[in-house]
Amino acid sequence: MTPTELRAAMPALDRTIYLNTGAAGPSPTNVVEAVESCVECHEYESPAAEGMYPAAFDVFDETRETIASHFDVDSDEIALTQSTTDGINRIAAALDWERGDTVVRTDLEHSSGILPWKRLKRRGVEVEVVESDGGRLDTDETKSAVRDAKLVCLSSLTWSHGTRLPVREIVETAHDAGALVLVDAVQCPGQMPVDVREWGADFVAGAGHKWLLGPFGAGFVHVAPGAETHLDPAHIGYRSVEDPNAEEYAYEPGAHRLEVGTVSPAPYAGLSEAIETIESVGYQAIQSRVEDLTDRLKEGIVNSETARLLSPREYESGLVTFAIDDPDPEAFVEELADDGVRIRSLPFPENAVRASVHVFNSEADVDELVEWL
Repeated sequence: MTPTELRAAMPALDRTIYLNTGAAGPSPTNVVEAVESCVECHEYESPAAEGMYPAAFDVFDETRETIASHFDVDSDEIALTQSTTDGINRIAAALDWERGDTVVRTDLEHSSGILPWKRLKRRGVEVEVVESDGGRLDTDETKSAVRDAKLVCLSSLTWSHGTRLPVREIVETAHDAGALVLVDAVQCPGQMPVDVREWGADFVAGAGHKWLLGPFGAGFVHVAPGAETHLDPAHIGYRSVEDPNAEEYAYEPGAHRLEVGTVSPAPYAGLSEAIETIESVGYQAIQSRVEDLTDRLKEGIVNSETARLLSPREYESGLVTFAIDDPDPEAFVEELADDGVRIRSLPFPENAVRASVHVFNSEADVDELVEWL
């Protein structure tokens, strides 16, 4: 599938210039059709055929295989969740915390990587925040912070600046200090290839509703081989254990212990279709186009008298953050939306807004935003 064909298959783009994929990506018709087909099959056909539970389990198994293939890992290393936030919370709740343990996070995290640790503070867990500068971390400060950590939580790609953090380097430093590492990777899959083996993190959480262009409600966690031994999930159900009818339960040996019970298979059918669609476009084509379009947008921002670029001038991702000469960036975003251009405001940096450029966007989309500036 070419970028032009993908764009033509996305009905939402008939009504808006969509530059907000970093928040949520609109799905193409084939993804929505996969969701609809799954619901129809599950509700109309499976009751009289293999049964509704086996039909759902088949979808779960297929989706794990699709995700695992996308990241070049084994399917038993993938747990299905509802979102990135859900996945991070499942890991946070499954670890054995003691009073005085320390979680280290960066000041660049989304609320998904902040709120679970705030909750743990009520149980006496310490939270240390590594400060950043322009979306970058200081190597020495990071090494010092993780020295006594039990867990390090960081984003692979910052939602605030679109900068890539040195995940592999931080993982090695954390592991040398005896700490586990949880990566929020949701901003990467769909716009750039992700090599979780190369990262070496213990846990990687993500979801399909952003750059993968999947539906809401389908997320995933990668659990590195052996890392599951650190997990004693806070919730348990028939999908968590090897035999739910056994006198003594035993967790599934891999990541599946994080799954619990009955959920709709439909979002996962959509996620599988979305991943296959992204793969049909190909990451080489995606990254090349996103780089060209973000460079065009950044040039327009740099030459504008009303905006200041906050993201790196050189390409790192499709997230482009800039400060505007307006004390009310939310009002600016609403005014843009009224004119058919969709971006978003950010809680930080000050007066910041963010455009997200994906492979389905066009030069005309970018030029429309630049003209506003």
